[in-house]
Order: sequence, then C-alpha cells, then structure tokens
Amino acid sequence: MKIRPAAFGGQPDATVVGASPRYREGRFHNTVAATVLPRGAMRAAMREMIFGKQVRKPTAPVPLVTPGATPAEGLHLTWYGHASSLVELDGRRVLFDPVWSKRCSPFQFAGPRRLHPPPVPLDALPPVDAIVISHDHYDHLDLPTVRELVRTQEAPFLVPLGVGAHLDRWKVPRQRIVELDWDDGVDIGPGLAGSGPRSAATSPDGAGRPGRPASGASPAGLRITATAARHFSGRLFARDRTLWGSWVVEAGGRKVFYTGDSGYFDGYAAIGEKYGPFDASLIQIGAYSPAWPDIHMTPEDAVKAHVDLRAGLLLPVHWATFVLSYHSWSEPVDRLWREAKAFDVSVAIPRPGERVDVGAPPVVDAWWQPLSG
Repeated sequence: MKIRPAAFGGQPDATVVGASPRYREGRFHNTVAATVLPRGAMRAAMREMIFGKQVRKPTAPVPLVTPGATPAEGLHLTWYGHASSLVELDGRRVLFDPVWSKRCSPFQFAGPRRLHPPPVPLDALPPVDAIVISHDHYDHLDLPTVRELVRTQEAPFLVPLGVGAHLDRWKVPRQRIVELDWDDGVDIGPGLAGSGPRSAATSPDGAGRPGRPASGASPAGLRITATAARHFSGRLFARDRTLWGSWVVEAGGRKVFYTGDSGYFDGYAAIGEKYGPFDASLIQIGAYSPAWPDIHMTPEDAVKAHVDLRAGLLLPVHWATFVLSYHSWSEPVDRLWREAKAFDVSVAIPRPGERVDVGAPPVVDAWWQPLSG
C-alpha cells in the first residue's frame, strides 16, 4: 500500500463536497470556464521560464517593517508577502493564506524559494479570530505554517469545501475546521475563537448545510463569507477535488474583500452588488502569464475587478515573494500603479509588514523601484 506524503494532504469527504451545486462528475467547476494551460502553450511557457531575460528577483534586500504595538480601533491591513495578509477591523483580526516556509512546495529542498524573509515570526503574530485559506495550492496552504498556527493560535480555520481533508490529515482539531461553499458565511462572536464556529455556518437562506447546522449569529461579532473565484485546485495530480474561493470580511459596519487567486470574471460585479461596497480590497496581481490567462489576473484586471467590487482602497497582493511566472519582479506593481492612476483608484503599496490604516493610507513612494534592476 502506497503512503501519501503528508504535505499532499488528505482525500476530501464525498459527503462534504458532493452537496455543493458546483461539484459534479467528480470535481468542482467554475461559473465561467477556466483553462489552466491552453493547448500548445506549455512549450512556449517553459521556454520563456528557462531562457527569458526578465529580472525576476530583487537586486537588493526587500525592506521589511516589523509591526509594533498599535491601537485596535479602525480598519488596518498588513501584507506579510505574497498573499499572506492580516485584516484588522476594530480589533477583530483575520489572517489570510499564511505561508511562512522558505519554499512554497511540498518539499523544503525544492520549489520556489522566498525572495525575502517573513517580516515577523509566526509565533509573534497577535491572537487572531480566524485563519482563512482561499484554496489548497502550496503558495496559499502550507503544512509547516498550519502546524505552527495550531500550536500558537486558537482561532478556527475557514476553508473552501474539501480543503478540510488536508487539515484533518495534518491533525488540526476538527472543532477548529469550518468548510464553506460559495455564499456560505460564518459568524464568529467575541470569545468564540477556536470553539463553536463550525456550528455557526449558514447558507444564503440561513438554513445551514449538511454537517454544519446553523446557530444564532452574534450581531456584535465578525462575519466571514466565502464567495466565488475563477481558479482551480489540487496538491498532486488530480485537480479540482477541492473548492477555491474569494472572501468577504465584515465587522462593525466595515467590509473587506480578498480575491484569493482568480482570473478576471463577471462575478466581481455580482459580488460587489450583493456584498459591497467595500472599504478595501486585497487583490492578486502577480504570477500572471499569457499562457494561463483564465486563472490569474493581470494588474489591469485587478484594477477592473476593484472597480467592479465598488471598493475603496486597493492593496495588491500575490507578488514580490516567490517567482511563479516569468514576468519581472516589479512588473506587477509598476503596471498596477499606472493603471490605478488612470482610473483614479486609491491604492496602497506597503512594504512587507507595514500596517496600513485604510482611513489614512500612506502615499505611494515606489520603494520597490530601486530594487528592480
């Protein structure tokens, strides 16, 4: 009997994933079809990855900011690198897609290596109310990071359907795992971190879903909702056995949207209409390519999505930390800044670890340009 390495995760429970209207014929489906790598594109993409002349790494150390003691009031965003981010809404904290390992890979001896260290040790993070995973790719869901968070935090893990099987395999306590379909939400009231939110998940009609019965929501608490994205999933060879998603976070009358990984699609306008407007958006801008246009946004797509969402401040993520495509290191943020100016979109481009006050964002100072070669 073959033993599946732990980093590859577990096998999703058919009763969990099978209840979703997005799951059919043994896998999950996008609302708008997405081709991962169009026919004929692989050879050209590999040639460019190997022989392309782009400067894909910073030419000097990336400046990091170590967060200090700060007031809890207001809405603040901290980007730690790549997609790992912290959203703070009047003291409630949500950690997105934490990856603290040296490589985003199932193996720590191979795979894309970090271009800068994390700005803060994982065990130095403040207590969080929820740890949210957008999908199960290695640059968003990392086994060593999850295990350390189980030790150092008490918060529940909110994940799309099927991803809970990976956490189960990694010995995350079952009461700390909440699996959600698109448009399912969970209320996390004060003091509930690490207990009970599994029973607070509700579908749009409030009736609950199998295995996740509804309970009374705390009006003073934090609400997190899984929403649509245009992407794919998989940690080994089989794809789309688990769901992917974007996320809406709201507390105290404030709202933030996080894309996870996604190609551009008309779902952003629908999310903006249903859940917006948003005070801020965290939007993926890096690792795009003409070879996979359906599954990652370009910087111009990111600005368009932000406008569709009816969001206020745009904070770009998913760049600077790992080489996952063949564009230059600074191209995503250079293009985003230019496009944001063209459409009069307010944007913050912080250094890793820099805490952004959404109500008074810092002026963009192009800190990355001297590192661009």
